[in-house]
Amino acid sequence: MLAAAKGWARRIKRDVIALYLAARDPRTPWYARVAAAAVAAYALSPIDLIPDFVPVLGYLDDLLIVPLGILLVIRLIPAAVLEEHRATAARLAARPVSYAAAALMVGVWLVAAVALFWWLEPYIAGWLG
Repeated sequence: MLAAAKGWARRIKRDVIALYLAARDPRTPWYARVAAAAVAAYALSPIDLIPDFVPVLGYLDDLLIVPLGILLVIRLIPAAVLEEHRATAARLAARPVSYAAAALMVGVWLVAAVALFWWLEPYIAGWLG
């Protein structure tokens, strides 16, 4: 069951990337481009309709809204265009991950957090007494 869930998640990820690519393709009808861009933006956005910390409902939008949006938009995109972008998305997803870039981003966030703490420390000390 876990393997099936992982496969489903990989297909969802591939399809979101394919929708993003299809939204930029001039062969896709304008209404499908708008819908594909909206679904891809929602799926890739860190902001959810219902925040994830809300019990049960927080993940419900990720489990229902995104797959249903993908299913709707897939029907609007010409099959040949969609298959081409799915193949491209699969190649993009198979690329190696850059750990150096990830380490750099973590470093930037740590430096920003330390700088923010250093800047706010006098105020925090005043509040705590």
